[in-house]
Amino acid sequence: MKLIQHHNQKKAQFETRRHFLKDCTTGLGAMAMASLLGCNSTTDRVISEVIKKASVNTGASHFSPKAKNVIFLHMAGAPSQLELFDYKPELAKMNEQVCPDSFMEGKRFAFISGKPKLLGPKAEFAQYGQSGAWVSDNLPHFSSVVDDVCFLKAMHTDEINHAPAQLFLQTGSARMGRPSIGSWVTYGLGSENDNLPGYMVLLSGGATPSAGKTVWGSGFLPSVYQGVQCRSHGDPILYLSDPANVSRDLRKDIIHAINEVNREEYDVFNDPETLTRIAQYEMAYKMQVSVPEVMDISDEPKYIHEMYGTEPGKESFANNCLLARRLVEKGVRFIQLYDWGWDAHGNAKEVSLEHGFRDKCKDIDKPMTALINDLKQRGMLDETLIVWGGEFGRTPMLENRSGTDNKFSGRDHHIDAYTMWMAGGGIKPGLTYGETDSFGYHGVKDQVHIHDLQATILNQLGLNHLDLTYHFQGRDYRLTDLFGNVVQDIIA
Repeated sequence: MKLIQHHNQKKAQFETRRHFLKDCTTGLGAMAMASLLGCNSTTDRVISEVIKKASVNTGASHFSPKAKNVIFLHMAGAPSQLELFDYKPELAKMNEQVCPDSFMEGKRFAFISGKPKLLGPKAEFAQYGQSGAWVSDNLPHFSSVVDDVCFLKAMHTDEINHAPAQLFLQTGSARMGRPSIGSWVTYGLGSENDNLPGYMVLLSGGATPSAGKTVWGSGFLPSVYQGVQCRSHGDPILYLSDPANVSRDLRKDIIHAINEVNREEYDVFNDPETLTRIAQYEMAYKMQVSVPEVMDISDEPKYIHEMYGTEPGKESFANNCLLARRLVEKGVRFIQLYDWGWDAHGNAKEVSLEHGFRDKCKDIDKPMTALINDLKQRGMLDETLIVWGGEFGRTPMLENRSGTDNKFSGRDHHIDAYTMWMAGGGIKPGLTYGETDSFGYHGVKDQVHIHDLQATILNQLGLNHLDLTYHFQGRDYRLTDLFGNVVQDIIA
């Protein structure tokens, strides 16, 4: 009798309304995952398949890919296209003239008010390479590789503030809770190295993006697909090292014991996040050996350090570019670099186009050029897609906070026209795609929306953005939501 009462108590404990609602979401998620992976009903089979899908290439592309890996260089804060790639001599002629009323009517600005003045380019431009691409004197090294690059001159987005715009670029939505593009890619393709995560994140500039770590989160996908943040100095990954007086064999026994408990928990609750926990413990154990090796750039030859401008042991964009190449060599599917500090409003010297912006350009010019050349000389550029850009662009007007001109030159946020570039991975080299008006204010030819960019990145990896879906809260979701078209004209 007591045994029956105990059983009923436990049964009631597991069937409360709260627990039922929990099972309605995660339980169905577990069934969906099991169905997706073709798993049988046994716990070990489900767990092994989840770990395999999270760590090893499953060959799940929809068609033959042009690229195997992606390196996404996100300049957090949004660099000014008008001081880098989009040369506008007409804007230079009208420098300091009052902005036409037509530029202001019906437009949203983060800080500009009243009637601002037009601001000509605060840089000198020239054409380079056989393609004749325009590049400013802010990027002297980069001007040497323009024939390997495809410029998207008429990018546009929907979000005018940093955090929503960064989320929109990286997740396809301006709201938190959606998976990042790296998560979608690893969900679809996995990794080629079962000792490293398929999605890794590197930061520079001294801060995280305005949207925080959500820009590399997995959203409603199982968290095994979220980006793993690494550091270019100190321990590569926090808490990866063994504690004092704990041997590797002892750590292995500890992980085995923990995962036995996790397996028992999964038998009771069927929660897919328990599978994630198991997979992450297993991956962490493997990473203790693989990560320190791949993250140690000190063993690179001297000419490589000179080419990138790297300094082992420091946090820098240069170190991260070299690390990105090393991670690609090890089969990491998606590498995300965030470089913070590009918000050149001109309200202070360190965020002005004459000073802080130029310093930021010096930080990235040599490394990103070296990354292209290094991948090319190793025969890896054809299969590695590099994407560069910010979350939006900058206005052709001088920013005037509260209607008063800033002390230094700066530009406000602009969503209607800006420049990004892509290289390698089956993208046409030496191409300038799209065009803006004579002030760089509107796209007038071959405009590319953020969803189009996302669809094109997936396409190069052999993924159809319409078919890469995940069922959540009653409907199928995808990175590009209801929108997006592959930009076929830029594909080689």
